Amino acid sequence: MRLQVILNALERHGSFVYESAAWADSSKEGLLVRVRPRRRSRPICSGCGNRGGTYDHLPERRFQHVPLWGLAVWLVYAARRVACPACGVKVERLPWASGKERTTSSFQWFLARWAKRLSWRETAEIFGTSWHTVFRAVKMAVCWGIRHRDLEGIEAVGIDEVAYRKGHQYFTLVYQIDRGSRRLLWVGQDRTKETLGRFFRFFGRRRTERLKYICSDMWKAYLSVIAREANGALHILDRFHIMQLFNKAIDKVRAQEARELKRKGFEVLKRTRWLLLKRRGNLKRKEVLRLNELLTHNLRTVKCYLMKEDFQRLWDYKAPWRIGSFFQEWLDRALSTRIEPMRNLARTLERHAEQIFNWFEAKGEISAGAVEGMNLKVKLTTRRSYGFRDPSTLKYALYHNLGNLPEPPSTHKF
Repeated sequence: MRLQVILNALERHGSFVYESAAWADSSKEGLLVRVRPRRRSRPICSGCGNRGGTYDHLPERRFQHVPLWGLAVWLVYAARRVACPACGVKVERLPWASGKERTTSSFQWFLARWAKRLSWRETAEIFGTSWHTVFRAVKMAVCWGIRHRDLEGIEAVGIDEVAYRKGHQYFTLVYQIDRGSRRLLWVGQDRTKETLGRFFRFFGRRRTERLKYICSDMWKAYLSVIAREANGALHILDRFHIMQLFNKAIDKVRAQEARELKRKGFEVLKRTRWLLLKRRGNLKRKEVLRLNELLTHNLRTVKCYLMKEDFQRLWDYKAPWRIGSFFQEWLDRALSTRIEPMRNLARTLERHAEQIFNWFEAKGEISAGAVEGMNLKVKLTTRRSYGFRDPSTLKYALYHNLGNLPEPPSTHKF
């Protein structure tokens, strides 16, 4: 079977013929497939899309195609210029490539799919092309996917910020967190009111009114915009973010108390940070024994840890009156302590009590860790994308890996 027969079977272009195939050079590491227009076919204007007469021909150009049997493949074609009545003299539109690209659209989709599994540099090295070619392929796939994705039927979204660079450089990320459908919907630079406001303008008033749940942390900018733009949705402060506040308070108390004890010659809190911050179920046997020993000491850090563990009981209650009663009782105990970080935490929880109670109302509909699960994937993508100088490049990488974007039918899937 000849290579032209395979190409015609997999990727046929009606007005063009795969004329011949030959080795690219004596090393036999690549193939050149020459393409010519069919007789009496008229070229299509790249400006208006209408057919016109042939004005002249440009020099031959190579278009890198999907590799075959480990061999690089190039399509070779001398493009015609069209004498278009509407646009003047224009280069014809080619069905296998767009614009001035030197790679075929099939090869771009091929690279974009591999770029989800490997870093862009690794993808470029494996398939004999450049990093910039892989980037353009990813950008093409993202733009096509965003134009063709379906945004209807979204009922739950999660909003969070992720630092992508040192110096308080943040992205605001909005996810769809419906059961059975979790994906990145939108990326905005910075974490201000204006940033989140742009998302709701993009999302549209009609879709916003159909939202049932919005999950976020306690960032004031987000809270005010959500209250203004989506007051019909149930706003939830999820369990993960709340327990994260506890860990920050405990860590602050532990660091301060460890310094005080060290000056007195005691190092009982040395190397205990993760014993106190990790969930007890995730501790190893040696760590559990060390933690039990630590809890026998009368320390402010130990008191904070026990208060955190006691607060965990809140999530197990079902009856609304039990939830409210326990919450208020815990607040009273926390506010009566002399440990200022815990007092500040209690005041914060008291201010956001309504959004915390909404978690119970939405229980069973939204997973509390859905947003943070997506954030872990964001951090993995960010690490793999280390070295990106332009934030917009990282945006394309995030959409590409987390957006669950649609793709056109292709014969070159693997």
